[in-house]
Amino acid sequence: MMLRENEFVYTFTDEKSTILSYESNQLASNSPCEDTRTEASFNHKPGFICGVFDGHAGPACSQVISKRLLRYIAASLVDRKILKEQIERGCNSQSFLKCHNDKVDFVKEIKDIYEESFAKYVDTLSSRDPTDRSQAIEEAFMLLDKHMSDEALNKTSMMTMAVAMSGAVCAVAHVEDLDLHLASTGDCTAVLGSHCPETGQWTSKKLNNEHNTDNLQEVQRILSEHPKEESETAIRNDRLLGQLAPLRALGDFRYKWSTEIMNKYVVPLFGDHFVPPNYHTPPYLTARPDVHHHRLTVNDKFVVIGSDGLWDFLSPSQVVKLVAEHLNSKRIMEPIKLPENDVTLQSISDMLAERKAGRKRKPLDQNSATHLIRHALGGTDYGVEHSKISYYLSLPQDAVRYYRDDITITVIYFNTDRIKSLSSSS
Repeated sequence: MMLRENEFVYTFTDEKSTILSYESNQLASNSPCEDTRTEASFNHKPGFICGVFDGHAGPACSQVISKRLLRYIAASLVDRKILKEQIERGCNSQSFLKCHNDKVDFVKEIKDIYEESFAKYVDTLSSRDPTDRSQAIEEAFMLLDKHMSDEALNKTSMMTMAVAMSGAVCAVAHVEDLDLHLASTGDCTAVLGSHCPETGQWTSKKLNNEHNTDNLQEVQRILSEHPKEESETAIRNDRLLGQLAPLRALGDFRYKWSTEIMNKYVVPLFGDHFVPPNYHTPPYLTARPDVHHHRLTVNDKFVVIGSDGLWDFLSPSQVVKLVAEHLNSKRIMEPIKLPENDVTLQSISDMLAERKAGRKRKPLDQNSATHLIRHALGGTDYGVEHSKISYYLSLPQDAVRYYRDDITITVIYFNTDRIKSLSSSS
């Protein structure tokens, strides 16, 4: 079935892991899909990192940064002593992370270029004092973006320029012990789902603010960076220079390079129309992420990271409610565990009744990301309408993009027992 074609589930067996498991899925609209996703564990320290990447103007940039960005971040977060040891052993971009759902690699020509950039990056890190996690993550974003620019200009080919002319936004989550850092550039969104045992209520908390024209602070930032005479053209029709919807992104160097570089490299290859209108005082775009820190508590149960194709259909509170319902239904389906103390026939009867009622609410999908996609496409006030899903999935390729975007979702479940243990010892 189309909805389940790209499902992935990973369960962590280490009881000391803050992450219990994660579930992800992706439904394409564009052909090829412009969204990507990556999830990984660290090789030399505890921790988990994952990202959702939403490309535009083609899939090239999102495919590249989904494989490179997490590795840049991992190198920046590893202990400097271990970093130097790995350099002495001849490390490469795969030395610091174990990716869980990575089935393809770059072709040799482009891989060699990327490995050369990564080697320069780790050499630079090894000679500098470590910074705090937020700053290290931010610098990894910025340096990867600089490297993609340098690669396009210094090793010019259709492959490096295709990456440079396309772009991508992303949201990246890093979890180590009780610390959750969420870095975002553009309009992907991450939402934390928390449960209060006293009231039984679920709450949703956005972990980032999207960089688009709904974000007035972001609009004011861009306008302040350019002359007043550009106030009508820097952002026009809710888009950067009247063209780009996200106001921050990796790649998209035709909104960053100087006019001299544009005339020397871009115009001869792609034509004058690749230079945006009213392009007077670049750069207009930055890859700099906002990095938000959250200290996990026992009430925090999961995080949902999604590309904007998900949030076009569902609000953060709806997403948390759906994942919570899905989580509760799966628990009801687990084998009954009787209390160790005395148990009455009435309590057993109540447990069986709850289980029977739960079977009626059992979702069609084991994967919570698939559950979200199903409700995004087919949800109504009265439940899921399967004819709506069929309609969205049967749209012709040349029309589907006008009705829905690529949807990519990763749901990360926290290990409450581990969080409780860490909280009591801190």
